Amino acid sequence: MKNLVLIVFVVGLFSYGQNNDYAKKVESLDSTIETLYSVISGDKGEARNWELFKYLFHKDAKLIPTGKTKEGLHGATFMTPDDYIQRAGKWLVENGFHEVEIGRNVQTFGNITQVFSTYESFRNKSDIEPFMRGINSIQLLNDGKRWWIINIYWQQETDDNPIPKQYLKNE
Repeated sequence: MKNLVLIVFVVGLFSYGQNNDYAKKVESLDSTIETLYSVISGDKGEARNWELFKYLFHKDAKLIPTGKTKEGLHGATFMTPDDYIQRAGKWLVENGFHEVEIGRNVQTFGNITQVFSTYESFRNKSDIEPFMRGINSIQLLNDGKRWWIINIYWQQETDDNPIPKQYLKNE
């Protein structure tokens, strides 16, 4: 019985410390966005912290990439954070992926915030030219205690649809 109590105590301390560390990651809008980008980024072979990734999101959150379908129409795919991990997690580790924010446009009303976060994507930290750019439309809620990501809706830049200049800088 003493061993069981000790195990529960140690696990509780470990969890408490992790949640305290994680709580710092969502205490401000900036820390939440910075954590989002850092947690999906890493070199080839580098594991991602999917527990922290999921901690950023509200329980009903969606990740929604958009782009052209095979038929040439514009469409969207709706995923939970777990769906995203299943679909992209292995690819991120096998290929290396660093997403870097290069511009941010923020609008807030009450406890809701909409962020247009312009990004560039690289395979390695040392890459000079991005292989992709786009805009993440991130909707967040501040519940009075922390920031929650409600949705991330994104589109990649294409030759037909370049990123407008106003989204290439911070406002």
